[in-house]
Amino acid sequence: MRHLLDILDLTTEEIGQLINTACDIIDDPDKYAEKCRRRKLATLFFEPSTRTRLSFEAAMYELGGSVLGFSSSSSSSTSKGESVSDTIKVVSCYADIIAMRHPKEGAPMVASMVSGVPIINAGDGGHNHPTQTLADLLTIYREKGSFENLTVGLCGDLKFGRTVHSLINAMSRYSGVKFVLISPEELKLPDYVTNNVLVKNNIEFEETTDLLEAMPKLDILYMTRVQRERFFNEQDYIRLKDSYILTPDKLEGAKKDLCIMHPLPRVNEISVAVDNDPRACYFKQVLNGKYMRMALILKLLEVE
Repeated sequence: MRHLLDILDLTTEEIGQLINTACDIIDDPDKYAEKCRRRKLATLFFEPSTRTRLSFEAAMYELGGSVLGFSSSSSSSTSKGESVSDTIKVVSCYADIIAMRHPKEGAPMVASMVSGVPIINAGDGGHNHPTQTLADLLTIYREKGSFENLTVGLCGDLKFGRTVHSLINAMSRYSGVKFVLISPEELKLPDYVTNNVLVKNNIEFEETTDLLEAMPKLDILYMTRVQRERFFNEQDYIRLKDSYILTPDKLEGAKKDLCIMHPLPRVNEISVAVDNDPRACYFKQVLNGKYMRMALILKLLEVE
């Protein structure tokens, strides 16, 4: 039985296989319409989500399966004091696979140790978000045709941004990838990611606070939201929340084939005026996320 807790749980070959399956689903969705008939997905979301939860649900329904679960901890027995382990043991009796989001880092790991069915980490605190990374990778592949020799700009909250941490882990395994880390000093990439991933693997990177200076170098610009829920101090959040706002004028020096990405939800870090730019790919990411989650569910359930 396989779980997906971290993007590194998948080899690059397996990621390639998932991408091939997702592309086949895009080309021939009817072929997959009954693949998960009589299978059940449980969506256990202990913190709020729109895209990820609905994407998992849409993925399972389009595979012919069904969905059960909850969308907040207040509507589960954890509000009565039930442990995560007990919740997982119970839900394992009802479902064939579980997608779990939790505000505490490592909660999906705990779940995987007691679960009788595959666990998918749908986001754990500021740690990991591997299925968002799968959506990101399919988007990059469809826009660029390859993962190699790309300069990736990561902008905004690099400290608490779990999507950023997962994407760095994933992209660092492909040759010729360079990272430009764009953030205020207070929201820099954590040392454990910088040292254990970038430095350890001799990945070329630079850190800057200047988005405009970095822009002409980038093949991909990955914008992130400054997340209020990750701050202990409201004053710090207010001071940093508008650090980087992408507007059409800031794209004047960008490459014509730049791929602009964002894991969403967006607050105001990308102006709605950018939405009509052909380089804006963040809503494509949303759709790609559904296809990659379909492919992942098939893989973990060992459906041919």
